[in-house]
Parts: sequence; structure tokens; C-alpha cells
Amino acid sequence: MDNLTRRRFLTLSGVTAAGALAAGATQVNWSDLMAAAVDDPLPSDQSVLVVITLYGGNDGLNTVVPAADPAYQKARPDLAYQTNEVLDLGDGLGLNPGMKGLKGLWDDKRLAIVRGVGYPDPDRSHFRSMAIWQTASPKSPVPTGWLGRWLDATGADPLRAVSVEPTLPPLLAGETTAAASLPLRGLSLPGGALGTAYAALGKPSPGEGHWQARAAKSVLDLQNATQVLGKAIKSGHDQEDDDEERTKGASAGGASQLGAQLELIAGLIEAGVPTRAYSASLGGFDTHADERGTQERLLTELDGALTPFVQRLQKTDRGKNAVVLVYSEFGRRVQANGSDGTDHGTAGPVFVLGEKVAGGFYGNQPSLTDLSNGDLKAGTDFRDVYATVLHHVLGADPAQILANHTTTINGLLRA
Repeated sequence: MDNLTRRRFLTLSGVTAAGALAAGATQVNWSDLMAAAVDDPLPSDQSVLVVITLYGGNDGLNTVVPAADPAYQKARPDLAYQTNEVLDLGDGLGLNPGMKGLKGLWDDKRLAIVRGVGYPDPDRSHFRSMAIWQTASPKSPVPTGWLGRWLDATGADPLRAVSVEPTLPPLLAGETTAAASLPLRGLSLPGGALGTAYAALGKPSPGEGHWQARAAKSVLDLQNATQVLGKAIKSGHDQEDDDEERTKGASAGGASQLGAQLELIAGLIEAGVPTRAYSASLGGFDTHADERGTQERLLTELDGALTPFVQRLQKTDRGKNAVVLVYSEFGRRVQANGSDGTDHGTAGPVFVLGEKVAGGFYGNQPSLTDLSNGDLKAGTDFRDVYATVLHHVLGADPAQILANHTTTINGLLRA
């Protein structure tokens, strides 16, 4: 409670996680976060975690593609990529051709790919599997998310974690604390001559009274916020139009406008907002039919949002301490279905990116011939990934958050 400012206490105190999720009581705006950056700035050497959820079950085999494997080509005669189509990673694997920017980060050793990630006794339901990933509890349902429990363990300040998604995801709900939610919509400034006149209102005038000076400062603060946060806070009308266009074909939840979400997060990190964990998402990966074009479009969107985000982070001290984790609730089945798509499967790759990441492959590539009921066998427990970022990024004891699961992935993150 020591770092909980009066502003945040009055807004957010006394609200349980369930109440916050139901009533939206943890919703904050840019001014709350900018004020927090002034009151309690994050030290520039403090690490930050950015979690990106790919809703719908991304097909890992057409993301990190074993194009040279005859079993892959046989299982997907019309869906498979050829070796000359993918972006070579070595080990007989290649990135989807829509991920050219991430291939550059791979070459720069800023992208790690953890292969064959899943959990025991996998569930192919979107909602159950996503609940398992977000709560980090594969065997039995629990009411709290894994980062929500981290919030519970580290204090009552909800600004320690922020979601820029349309709704607060379960992973950020604890028993006593829920993360803050920051909507993207609703902040825009006038343009043209009116905009010039508006900007003049933010300039101080000699001899002005106390309240006039306060009003002028509020205008100046708003102008500064739009410069820091950029296009991510454009008008609600434009945002809604883009959302409608870019979520066509989406299913099983998730958010569009990942680029806007990440642009906003980058601005908050650079401004020194005292947030240690952020959540963003992209939906539409439930590719039962016509997968190749749909998934490649989505992975191109992911690449176009994620690559400049990571490149931007590398330019500041605060950004260099950010680590990005990208996951989906499950992969797809090895065998293509009869609709040029794939059905719900099991294990898939997890991406970890950033300056602190030791790029390369981690974990073994799942066999395409030694299967479990036609599905890939997971070789790495997803909680190993969580334990690694909890320990090395958030400085937390994984045992307290993950029910005594303490296995980490050696060498993935630099000190």
C-alpha cells in the first residue's frame, strides 16, 4: 500500500477482483496513468512484461513451419507451405511468409521460439483451454488469473498491471486485486484553425489567476498525452470503423487493432508509468476453413504490429527492459480437414521477444509421426514459460503464483 497514491486509492480501493470485472471499477484513462508517471515513475531499470494473446487457437505448424518434413507435406497436401515459401530459421523450420519483420528480429537474436508448448491432458474447447492458460491451472478450475495472483502477492495497486483490450482478461484478475483497464477510444483533439486556437489555450499568460492557470495546464497535459500516446488514442468513431473492418471473420473472442494497442503500451512504458505488466490481444485464429489466406493475413498483422513495437522499445532504457510474450490457447490438428483448414489441436510455439531475450529455439520440435490421437505431444509445460518471466522479468517467486511450479527455461532471458 505504500506506493498507492491518494488518487488511485480513492478511485480503486475496496473493490474485489470480481466486483472490478463486473462493474468496470478499475477502468482508468490517460490522465490517471500520466499522473501516476509523475507521482511514482517506474525506474528505468525495472523490467516490464507485455503479454499478447492470440485468440482462437493459432496453427503453430503453419506459423513455425516444418516445411522440409515429409509427414507435414503428406498431412496437409493443399495447406502446407513449401520450403521455398517460408523464411528459413534452421533446423528444417521456417517462419510463415507473413512474418518478415519477426525474421529480422530472429536474425538479431531478439526472438526466442519455445517449441511444443502445452499442458497435460489437453482440452480442445476454446473456453476451457483459454481458462487453463490464463489461470495457469490445468487440472482444476480456479477463480484467479496467474498475473492476478501476482498482483495479489505484490500489493493492492491495480496500476501495476494494465489491459488495453476491450475487456479485462481473466489472467489479470486476482482474489483481492484486479488490473486496470485502459480503453483505446475516446480521446481526440480538433484540427485545422480550430486546433491551432485550442493549442493556444495551453500557453501560460502573465498575471493569470490560479484556476485559469490550472485550466491552461490541463489543456497542455492533453496535448502532451496525444504526443506520447499517438494514434492509439484517436477518435472513437474512427476506431470503431477500423475495429469492424479488421475483425471480419474473427471468432472465439479477441481484439483487433493490435498495432494501436502496442503503440499505446510503448508510449506508457516510455512515459514511465508504474505498470509492470500489460495485456493486449488479436483474435480470429479459429481457422476451420480457408486457413492459409486467413492465417497469413493475421500473422502479417501480428508481424506489422509487433516488429515496430520491439524495434521502438530497443531505443530507450525503459523499453530495453521490456519482454514480450505471445501465445495462443492451443495449436491445430496435424491433419488438414476437408475445408482447407484445421481443427482444434494441442501444442504450439510460444514467442518471447525483446532486448533481454536470448534468441533462438528452446524445447524440442514435436514429432509429426509420434502423435497422441492425431495431435502433437507437448514437450514444454506452458507454466515453465510463465515461471521464467515471473522470476526474471517481474522478480516474483513462481512457487507462490503457480502452485509450486518452479521449473524455468534456462538461458531464455538475460539478467
